[in-house]
Amino acid sequence: MDQLNNNRQIAELDIFITDLNGNQRGKRVPLDAAPKILQEGFKMPRSVVGLDFWGDDIGEAEMALATGDSDGVCQIVSPKPVLVPWEAGAHYQMLAMMGHPDGCLFASDPRHLLDCVLQRYRAKGLTPVVAVELEFYLLDIGSERENRPIPSPLIPETSFARPNPYAIRNLNRFRPILEAIRYACQVQDIPADSIIAEFGDGQFEVNLNHVDDALLAADHAVLFKRIVRNVARKHEHLASFMAKTYGDESGSGLHVHFSILDEEGKNIFANGTDTGSAALLHAVAGVLAAMRGSMLIFAPHLNSWRRLRPGSYAPIAANWGYENRTVSVRIPDSPDAARRIEHRVSGADANPYLVIAAILSAALYGMEQQLNPGPASAGNTYANPRPEQVLPTQWYAAIDSLKESQLMRELLGDAFVDLFTAIKQQELDKFSSRITDAEYETYLGVV
Repeated sequence: MDQLNNNRQIAELDIFITDLNGNQRGKRVPLDAAPKILQEGFKMPRSVVGLDFWGDDIGEAEMALATGDSDGVCQIVSPKPVLVPWEAGAHYQMLAMMGHPDGCLFASDPRHLLDCVLQRYRAKGLTPVVAVELEFYLLDIGSERENRPIPSPLIPETSFARPNPYAIRNLNRFRPILEAIRYACQVQDIPADSIIAEFGDGQFEVNLNHVDDALLAADHAVLFKRIVRNVARKHEHLASFMAKTYGDESGSGLHVHFSILDEEGKNIFANGTDTGSAALLHAVAGVLAAMRGSMLIFAPHLNSWRRLRPGSYAPIAANWGYENRTVSVRIPDSPDAARRIEHRVSGADANPYLVIAAILSAALYGMEQQLNPGPASAGNTYANPRPEQVLPTQWYAAIDSLKESQLMRELLGDAFVDLFTAIKQQELDKFSSRITDAEYETYLGVV
């Protein structure tokens, strides 16, 4: 046994793709296999891209048994092995994406889906600049180990300890783990910027700096979530990116900021005014036009829909406005060169590749069609939204909206829409077969 423990210093490498649910699936190999893997890739069943959240095959998708569950070839997209600082010894990781054996990329791989959207931008000489903001909770890891029905916060429930937004004292309470998260980001070249204490107990927001490569921005978001979850465990905490960790506390969002550069590097959303250019308004209109059909991407899980409630700073209508945090699409006050759109709909539980693909494809559509977004909304837009702006408020309605959306099929393809809606329908069916504790407590022996 002592000899086995001593051998734990052997250098290892995690190689993984991201499936449609945003979960990493892959292999652990010796680090000295990296040169061969960089050249040849590595094989995994293509069906792993489209499993449901529990890892089960999709009955309607015919990706597994009906096709013999054939292998795809995963190609490494990161240039070199990156150190994993939360693991003991020499441990590294590399990100990959799924392809076919003939070298063609796999249409249902979420990273490939985003790359296809970006190819349309490149064909027009345009480059999206993207930044992501992610919110999460740090919890007592005993919530998981003891299978508690409600996760326990790390901050004691006293009037002094309850967090206030932007309160520095709450950053101080979590200094060791937040410093470890920032260190891991530095090691892995994840451009984490400011850290903010948010509204919930033990809730934080981290802003990732903007980059002129939307694929890289999505990579950053995916890898940042991996960092937070693993560093939290190293510190005996549990990190939650659930959209609504607590029913009576603030939800966690994934906000996407983007602008678009032309071939000369100029921001096409800027025109020297506070209102922004015609291209900005067309892009806003496209995002709004696609929002109903995109809601399953922005709120992909059962828990996602608990976040989307009036008065919660989580949007419930397809609207837009200047410096207004009650709308879905906000135009922040900024210098002209930084004129941009902030998309505020997605929960932190969403897949960053799919979210950015849906947003950018819709924005390009709006610019191509020169759509008009209508008047900007002002004040509290939770009160009396216009009927045409109301978004789906239930999971099943969002599944149907995406399945029936001809626009989303045009923007992201039939293969993705059919597979993603089949995954979500299977997950919904599984949840529907389970009776909740609340139902037993309310109805058992009474009705």
